Amino acid sequence: MPVSLKSQTDSEQEMLRTATDQLSAAIRVALPGIVQSFNPDTVTCVVQPSIRGQDTDADGNVSSLPLPLLVDVPVVFPRGGGCTLTFPVSPGDECLIIFADRCIDFWWQSGGVQEPADDRMHDFSDAFVIVGPQSQAKKISGISTSAAQLRTDDGAAFVEVASGHDITVTTPGKLTASAQGGTEITSPSIVLNGDVTINGNLSQGMGSSGGTATMQGPVTVTNDVKAGGKSLMTHTHGGVQPGSGDTGAPN
Repeated sequence: MPVSLKSQTDSEQEMLRTATDQLSAAIRVALPGIVQSFNPDTVTCVVQPSIRGQDTDADGNVSSLPLPLLVDVPVVFPRGGGCTLTFPVSPGDECLIIFADRCIDFWWQSGGVQEPADDRMHDFSDAFVIVGPQSQAKKISGISTSAAQLRTDDGAAFVEVASGHDITVTTPGKLTASAQGGTEITSPSIVLNGDVTINGNLSQGMGSSGGTATMQGPVTVTNDVKAGGKSLMTHTHGGVQPGSGDTGAPN
């Protein structure tokens, strides 16, 4: 009995669908993952894919199984022009695993443009990790909608560049700056709120336009004070006479 055209077409479509499904299942593009460990010297990590895989036995039964740990996976930090933004990478950090189209072994070892060392494609061995994707279980809160921030997850410490051009640094901890080449701040006014300690010399009004210093006091000076070249501790007075008259000007 001849097979109907519809049956043939359905059979061919089913075969094509099965072949397409099998091909799609073999292609790895990207998966969420969880960092297990990080090596800052090699800038690589060990990562556990967060989506379980499936295995089909000879009878067609499908079972769930964890995907293997991926080792020596390069970690991607934003980088360019001789500058890199780095941050701590810790076990438990969520990430995005991206699988390269071809073998990356020679490129990873030497950089530049390389021949593939192997003919594998979309393989577990050729992954990259981008740290940062957030599940709802681990998402941060309080994200600014008006400014860019470099911040701690709890939002307590941050450096902020706002759309209105204001720049803000906030921390409950200590703010430290070290500049071996010097520090220069140009501003129409500078306000310091809090105690100020200066370890070194202080020069005031030394620019071309001079300047004045106004203090409410009291002022306590441990060592000498000079005004117009006259020492407060060692100056003398001329024209001293016994009696109630005033002394002369300091020498």
